[in-house]
Amino acid sequence: MAKLSKKVQAERLKEAAELKRKGLPIPKKLKKYSLSCRAYNRCAITGRVRGYYRKFGICRHYFRKLASEGLIPGVKKASW
Repeated sequence: MAKLSKKVQAERLKEAAELKRKGLPIPKKLKKYSLSCRAYNRCAITGRVRGYYRKFGICRHYFRKLASEGLIPGVKKASW
């Protein structure tokens, strides 16, 4: 069985106990995003997955917008 994230594993154990108590079969398939290796970095503002800057926690679109407005400390537009 694949490794589950701790949060999801606890939820699945609760669900399994509830199903067992009701006498229903326990499904063997996992939810699509229950595996810990499927955790994605998402933009804190938009939720976008692609173009994510890990250091700032936002996507490239909002990084550019906030940087040009001067709202990200230590970042300035390059000019040469």
